[in-house]
Amino acid sequence: MTTIMESPLPDRIYRGKVRDTHDMGEGLLLMVATDRISAFDVVMPNGIPDKGAVLCQLSSFWFAQTAGIVPNHLVALAVDREDVSAPYEIARRSMVVKRAERIDVECVIRGYITGSAWAEYKKSGTVQGLPMQAGLQEGDRFPEPLFTPTTKAEVGHDENMSKQEVEDMVGAETAKLLEETTAKVYMAAHEIALEKGIIIADTKMEFGFIDGKLTLIDELLTPDSSRFWDASGYAPGKSQPNFDKQFVRDWLNSQGWDHEPPAPALPDDVVSKTRERYLEAHTRLTGKSLS
Repeated sequence: MTTIMESPLPDRIYRGKVRDTHDMGEGLLLMVATDRISAFDVVMPNGIPDKGAVLCQLSSFWFAQTAGIVPNHLVALAVDREDVSAPYEIARRSMVVKRAERIDVECVIRGYITGSAWAEYKKSGTVQGLPMQAGLQEGDRFPEPLFTPTTKAEVGHDENMSKQEVEDMVGAETAKLLEETTAKVYMAAHEIALEKGIIIADTKMEFGFIDGKLTLIDELLTPDSSRFWDASGYAPGKSQPNFDKQFVRDWLNSQGWDHEPPAPALPDDVVSKTRERYLEAHTRLTGKSLS
């Protein structure tokens, strides 16, 4: 089993499901991606070794790839900053970022029907209440990516949001900008990943405002926030070979767990195989081994 490392930094101002955030002053934050892993919005008792470093370094890769579409909050990886006094094992999983005014919407976008979207479709022929064409198979690609936002719950489960509810929260102009920007980032990333043998089936993004500009924050296009499928094994009508935390979800479901805390501890083989999938996703997409 792996234990979850706690950051020794004394100035933590926020602890999320996966990330710890520390105030560096002057509008900068140190965002530490821990090895904690969550599934069905519940944090597991044990983590995945190297997971935090994968999330940090893969997010940095995608922020660079998409900077021409929308600005992001990344200033630098912590290992490249002399003003970050943290052990290397923490620094390698940390980013120095600009403080943003966060928008409390999870911008989920789906290119393929899978997961909760597939479960809903089988029951009612809809995805987040939107009617879909008949005869879809699990894993089919949508004609156009679907924007299916959710709330960003601090505790418990995120809840689906209609477009009207997003507009009511942030205004029509910002709601439209969130949807359009999420789609642009997803489509650009889908094309890049496909060239490297990975299908990004769906993903979620977070945004905030920095100096009045819509800005990507948190993580971006990681195995935690996305479904990564092996393009060479893709075939609609079944569960797809993947490089994300679906392996954890599948194991949890096989245990009869009700998706409410506390979650069962992950066995060693599930931890090991999940770690392998995260590392493979990083290597395929970036072309580099994890530093």
